[in-house]
Formats: sequence, structure tokens, C-alpha cells
Amino acid sequence: MTAASAPAAPRSAVARRGAGSAVLGSGRLLRLELRHNAMLWLLPVAFALFFYNGYREIMALPPMWNLRAMTVQNRLLLDLLIPVTGAAAWMGSREGRRGITDLVAVTARPRWSRQLVIWAATTAWAELACLACVAVVYLITARQASWGGTLWWPAVVSVAGVPTLTAIGFAAGAWFPGRFVTPLVTVVMFFGVAYGTQAASGDHSYWQISPLTTGAVGIGAAPGVASFYPYLPDLSIAQVMFTVGLTVAVLGALGIPVARMRWLAAVITVTGLATAGTAVALAGTGRLDPHGMIVIPALHDAASDQPVRYTPACSRTPIPVCVNPAYAGFLPAVTAAVGPELTEFAGLPGAPARLSQVPLVYRQVSGNGVTVGGIGTGPAAFALPDQVPGWLGTTDAEFAAQLDEGLGLHLASHVILGDGPASAGAPSQAELAVIAGSVRFPPSVESRDLGPLYGQVLPQPGSPAALAARRFAALTPAARHAWLAGHLTALQAGRVSLEQLP
Repeated sequence: MTAASAPAAPRSAVARRGAGSAVLGSGRLLRLELRHNAMLWLLPVAFALFFYNGYREIMALPPMWNLRAMTVQNRLLLDLLIPVTGAAAWMGSREGRRGITDLVAVTARPRWSRQLVIWAATTAWAELACLACVAVVYLITARQASWGGTLWWPAVVSVAGVPTLTAIGFAAGAWFPGRFVTPLVTVVMFFGVAYGTQAASGDHSYWQISPLTTGAVGIGAAPGVASFYPYLPDLSIAQVMFTVGLTVAVLGALGIPVARMRWLAAVITVTGLATAGTAVALAGTGRLDPHGMIVIPALHDAASDQPVRYTPACSRTPIPVCVNPAYAGFLPAVTAAVGPELTEFAGLPGAPARLSQVPLVYRQVSGNGVTVGGIGTGPAAFALPDQVPGWLGTTDAEFAAQLDEGLGLHLASHVILGDGPASAGAPSQAELAVIAGSVRFPPSVESRDLGPLYGQVLPQPGSPAALAARRFAALTPAARHAWLAGHLTALQAGRVSLEQLP
């Protein structure tokens, strides 16, 4: 058989070999770019920034999944922004800075394809840094948390935000090659992302789309959020849509001037912009639900409105105190703060057999204001303070003071006022004295005008009832319990005078 008569190779086989060669060539180019990428050398910088700005603050928080996972989302992207955006801008401007654009234009690899490979290598190293930071925090929290499962959505938002940073930085470097573009785009991105969250106002704000926003403005990561009810992914889904759409749009716009099929790059850009715009519009429909999370009606699953089932952690005190197991680490502080009241009122008529923690209720008010209160009504229900030790600088002493002002006063006023004749009108001076003498208030609280502050259930400072309260407070909890056991009915009926108090 001569060369002229040899059968030509099937076109499909040639096409397959060409496609295979293209894939192999892209793989080799990607491996080459991974070894010579600027982001590789900036990994120590990224880890150091996260350690000093994010990790130390996160580890100082109580070991609760909601607090630490949501704070990771709020801090991680901001810590990675400078090295990630800077490295991407430097890699994007490489061909322009070196003046080799015309030289590489004659190669078989299209420019857009080369750019996407370089961007992919930069993003791979940046994602490695992001995932490593998330893994460290999550592994430590998994060992320390007393209850609860891993919250993945905050980590997903951070991971999805990294390609957006690299895409914007890379495109800026490719479009405006030069040595000054890298610091310039890094500074602009840092202040744009960092201060973009400050523009949000209320719960119906389009600025909630920022990947640094972990929930409702004015609440964010809080102990009462995602403890009694599931973590709502509504806002996280919109944020992932926004970051993915913006990444696709920027990469598509990168190919419009240089791609062989410019129409395809234009379609990709429009699709990405439409996705990002839809996400922003969805974020603007978000509203604050009573459990402190943002609900987006178009993305909301009604099944998430059901409370989380759990077995409470209870103390071994005269009146058991039962809390959500996520708060089990604070139970010793709770019982230490209100232990005297638990001993004093245990077994008295009207005293609850058990105190059970209830979730907090969050309500949006004007601007970024949010009111926080408990849903419990009755002697057996109480809500822990929204500030727990280790969160927002709250100390154990401050936590104990809040418990005395809340739980201690709630228990004392209910048992003392009871359902007697005096409870229908104003409390007697003796009742006010006993209530005030039963609750341990810090000096800063005692110096205030307590009557208006607590709804007329405490005597005015300096009054005869306040002096009697000091005498009653000097007794031991057991002695106060013994006296109340024999005089509670007479006290509630208004037959006990201030002079008769021990």
C-alpha cells in the first residue's frame, strides 16, 4: 500500500487526540504554575495574619459552635484578603510587566486559557490556606464543645469567597499591568470589603450580601443564635450565589477582549452578573426572625423553624437548674451566682421544682437596633443573659451580676409576692425588703434607683425597707429559708411589718 492510498485517520479520533493533548497540556501548565506561583510564597503571611487577627479572638470565645463558626466567617476572608488579592494581581500582571504579551500570543495556547490556568493555580493555593485555617478552628472546637454539630455554612461562604478575591485581583492585574496595580487593588479591596458591612441598616438591607456578614446587623454571632433552633442557611445561600456569580462574571469579562469566541465570554459574563444581581435582590428581602437569624422567603425551608431537640444539662442543687447542653460549660457559674436563692426558696409554696432555660427572642427596631428578651412566662422558665463569660469581654463577675438581676430577682419576686392578697395591689414594704434581701446585687446596682428599674419590686435606696433588707441579707440562705417557711403566708397577707423581719 502506497502513501497516497493509505486511509486517513477518522476525524473523530483526531479530535479526541487533540482534546486529550489539550487536557494534558493544561495539566502540565497548571503544575508548572503551581510551582512558580506568588501565592505559594505568601502562605506564611496568610497564616500569620489569621493567627494574630482571627484565631486568637476565635479561641478566646466560649467553645460554642455558633459563636466560633460565625466568627470564622466574619474574620477569615478579611485576614486572607491582602495576601490573596495581592498575589492574584501580581500573577495577573506578569505578562504585561515583563513585556512578553506579544511573544506568548503566537503560542498554541490561547491567552484566555493561559490566564484561567494561572488564576486556577493562584486560587488553589489560596483555598489551601482558607481550608487549613477552617480545619484548625473546627477541629479544636469539636474537641472542646459540650454539644452541637458542626456548622458548615459559615465555612462554605468563606471558601466560596476566596475565588472572588483572586478573580478580582487577577483581572485588575491583567487589565492594568504594572508594579503599582498590586498594592492599589489590594488597598481598594481591603477597605471596600471591610467597610462594606458598615453600610447595612436593619434587616431588609442589600448590604447583607457581604460574605463577612454572619447574620442580622446588630446581632451577628451571639450565644442565643442557632442554639435552640437550627442555623438558617438562607443568607449563606444568597452569599454563595453572589460570590460565585461575581467570580464567573469577572472571569468571563477577562476573556471578552482576547477570547477566540468572544460571544461565549460575553454570555458567561452576563450569566454571572445575573446570578450575583439575583443574590443581592434576595438579600434585600431578608428579615430578622425571632431566633436571631435572617429569613429569606424565597430560600427558606419551613422545617428549619422547628426547635432543636436536646436533653438538658441540669445541676444538682435544691432547685435544679436545667440549660441547653450548649451552655453546659456555664452551668457551674449559673449555680454559683444564684445558689443562695436556690437554697432559700427550695420547697416553699409557689417555688418551682425546676428552672428551665428558654430561648431568647430577637426583635428588629428602628435602624440597626435589636431588642432581646426571653419567651418564658412563669416561675419555672428563665433566659440566660445574652452575654456569657468570654464573649464581648464579659467576665464571670459581670455574668453573675446579670444572673442576680434577672434570674435571682425573678425567682424571689415570684415566691414572695405569690398569689396572696397583697399581690393584687402594690407590694408591702416587708415584701420589698425580703425580695431585696434575698438577691445579691453588686454595689453598682444598689446605687441606682431600683424601684423604677425593676417595676416597683424593690425598695428605694435609703428607705426603712432598704435598711430592713440589709438585715435580712445578712442572714445565711438556710436561716432565710427557715424564717420564710414559718412566715411566708403571713408575709404575703401583709401581716408582717418591717420591724418583725429578722
